[in-house]
Amino acid sequence: MTPPWLVAALLVVTPGYLFAQGAAAPPVDATALAKESQNPVGSLVSVPFQFNFNTGGDLGERTLLNVNLQPVIPFRVTDRWNAVARAIVPLDSVPGEGTTRFSGVGDIQLQMFVTPAIAPAIIWGLGATFAFPTATVDPVQTGTWAAGPSLVLVKLTRSFVIGGLISQIWPLADAGDAPETNLLTLQPAINFNFGHGWAIAFSPVIVANWDAPAGDQWTVPVGLGVTRTVVFNQRPMNLGISYNYNLEHPAGTAGEQLRFSLTLLYPR
Repeated sequence: MTPPWLVAALLVVTPGYLFAQGAAAPPVDATALAKESQNPVGSLVSVPFQFNFNTGGDLGERTLLNVNLQPVIPFRVTDRWNAVARAIVPLDSVPGEGTTRFSGVGDIQLQMFVTPAIAPAIIWGLGATFAFPTATVDPVQTGTWAAGPSLVLVKLTRSFVIGGLISQIWPLADAGDAPETNLLTLQPAINFNFGHGWAIAFSPVIVANWDAPAGDQWTVPVGLGVTRTVVFNQRPMNLGISYNYNLEHPAGTAGEQLRFSLTLLYPR
């Protein structure tokens, strides 16, 4: 089976190469573009790649690699309303006993939001999240079709982009084996932009698995990241690195995460 890191590398390099061969992108304000990219329900088309190295905790020195491909596509519905679609496609490499690893695709999620076309003082997006049982990696297979509501709130100031996302998905149908997908996700976000496309980011993904045993329901990370929006070969993109330590995590899971991110940006 092709290693997920190799697939991810090809996914990153190929689009960048192809778009670099196309028409030159117009000049951009890196700081303004950085702030726009920090709004999950904005008008910016983007293709983020996240490389998450999860280790420590109950994994010890072993590493669980998770690569997320998360294309975001906004589009106009009416003169008053926009819609934003985002898919989350995970590629996982999970450590087993000894040198064994389980590599493949995880459960794919689709998020859909409706948001005002003319942004109010506090930007909001209301929609739904759907999860599909697409996992080919045995340790992360759920067999669950799930769905539920999602809400995004965002406030833009001169230097800060502050907001958060909350979603809850419940099982709709299940193969009958544990675990089921019954998840609450909270993602507060504070981004401080200090010029030339640089930003400091606080954006932990807090998860509660309501079907897990007592004491193993919550994953609560805390940490910081740094991002830089740049124009490379006339194409804008965002580069980032972050570290999170899990204050609480289920048994058998990682205690910390190092993330590298690359986001291809397509301003209109």
